[in-house]
Amino acid sequence: MDTVKLNIDNKSVVVKKGTTILQAAKEIGVDIPTLCYMKLDDLNIENKPGGCRICVVEVEGRRNLAPACCTDVNEGMEVKTHSIRAINARRTVMELILSDHPADCLICAKSGNCDLQDMAHNLGIRKLNYQGEQSHYREDTSPAIIREVDKCIMCRRCEMMCNEVQTVGVLSAINRGFESVVAPAFEMNLDHSVCTYCGQCVAVCPTGALTEVDETAKVVRVLSDPTKTVIVQTAPAVRAALGEEFDMEAGTLVTGKLVSALRRLGFNYVFDTDFAADLTIMEEGTELLNRIGKHLEGDKDVKLPILTSCCPAWVKFFEHQFPDLMDIPSTARSPQQMFGSIAKTYFAQKLGIKREDLVVVSIMPCVAKKYECGRDEFKVDSNPDVDHAITTRELAALIKLSNIDFHTLPNEEFDNPLGESTGAAVIFGTTGGVIEAAVRTAYEVHTKKDLPKIDFDELRGMEGIRKATIDFDGIPINIGIAHGLGNARKLLEEIQAGESEFHAIEIMSCPGGCIGGGGQPYHHGNADIIKKRQKAIYQEDSKKAIRKSHENPHILKLYEEFLGEPMSEKAHHLLHTKYFDRT
Repeated sequence: MDTVKLNIDNKSVVVKKGTTILQAAKEIGVDIPTLCYMKLDDLNIENKPGGCRICVVEVEGRRNLAPACCTDVNEGMEVKTHSIRAINARRTVMELILSDHPADCLICAKSGNCDLQDMAHNLGIRKLNYQGEQSHYREDTSPAIIREVDKCIMCRRCEMMCNEVQTVGVLSAINRGFESVVAPAFEMNLDHSVCTYCGQCVAVCPTGALTEVDETAKVVRVLSDPTKTVIVQTAPAVRAALGEEFDMEAGTLVTGKLVSALRRLGFNYVFDTDFAADLTIMEEGTELLNRIGKHLEGDKDVKLPILTSCCPAWVKFFEHQFPDLMDIPSTARSPQQMFGSIAKTYFAQKLGIKREDLVVVSIMPCVAKKYECGRDEFKVDSNPDVDHAITTRELAALIKLSNIDFHTLPNEEFDNPLGESTGAAVIFGTTGGVIEAAVRTAYEVHTKKDLPKIDFDELRGMEGIRKATIDFDGIPINIGIAHGLGNARKLLEEIQAGESEFHAIEIMSCPGGCIGGGGQPYHHGNADIIKKRQKAIYQEDSKKAIRKSHENPHILKLYEEFLGEPMSEKAHHLLHTKYFDRT
């Protein structure tokens, strides 16, 4: 391998040819400030447009300053990363960026989590020496994401996520010069585009140009309404990440404190979306076995592979871009929507109240869940099964607003009957978890035998596309797993071409699955944080007394008292859905 030796701030370093100055500096612990640059280690993708010029450094013998993020090293190069000339240039660049940026930091949704704000502080910017015309664009509010384009600094991180990682292709640079901005084609609204609302653009935006639709004010309003019974459900990935908002180590499980905080916020009942995840497995697992059984009997019309349907961003992706495959995904609703449906029927009946007087709030790691609960097929006479969905970040803000000392909260248990869950449900929060949970149940239901082992390590990991074959007592079941919509596209194109080898495929929109969701605490592409969250999910699963969905006693009681059996007419009406061609 060709190597290059150079000096950075009088420190010698040897790196492989093709390394940038920024990468070489990191190898010896020299921090060069960046704004537009971002590297996603787990995806091996770099955003290095060199547009912001915050990372400029001085290179001996070079007339102009060099952008460290996109300048390759040369043999014998002498680099000064923090020379007075470089510092002065960075400050000037920052002042120019801020001269065309709104000064509403006090009310900005990203205040305190804004890379631009932090950079201005680190560079010691206290006043602007450049005043001039500011660009102004209209605000675009969709069901899940708000675009305040006045705050866009053209870093193009969102463009990288949308095009290279997710392959959705909504965001790109449009217009020229002073009017240039990152937006959908023809500056159309997000809700008129093929946007999936996965929220990965929100997760990487360094300013308040892209944020989720904040529903905390609506939640506070219903909590203060004495005529409403307000219940809350919380997704499995939330408990593995919420602690980060309170300066806890990534991957710290805060399940008990989460329950305690929700009770103190005033929710009448605190339930676990994991209950509905177990319910999802009962329906989706039965559907899987039915399809595979027909396939083995020689039915040529059976649709395989069956695709998981828990992720609303993934559902919207195939509705837009693969409408010819809409009969392949499972018809099972997501756990969020199954929970809402059961809450406003079964649980409302137990309480003896009307569905209109029961308000269901979801705590989700996902921005797309806001869009999902607003879909018309999940409403009864305009009343939604799930009324409001807020992200992990929004919940943290609400806890802080309520002056709750999260660290000193006691560990409390979920309410029943919709709070009892298994380890299989917990792992829904990570890539590979849904299909592993399904296999645990489908194997035992099909073979009538106990699993030889509960942990399916072959289904775990962080590779973008994974493959495994599970032996169902002599019947090999081929399983595919993809996380990130770009990887999902590859598997869908194989299905279109008739080349797919799989019986079942799990797909999650976000890198890492829900643990890396667009509504989670900002991790800025740090793969270690995602892996720690994943470890926490498996840790909670391993400690559960019951680890198979079909052994959840409250799920069995629900079928006995209310639903009948999996895939029954009533179950199909309340727990299944249909898809729409959105081309």
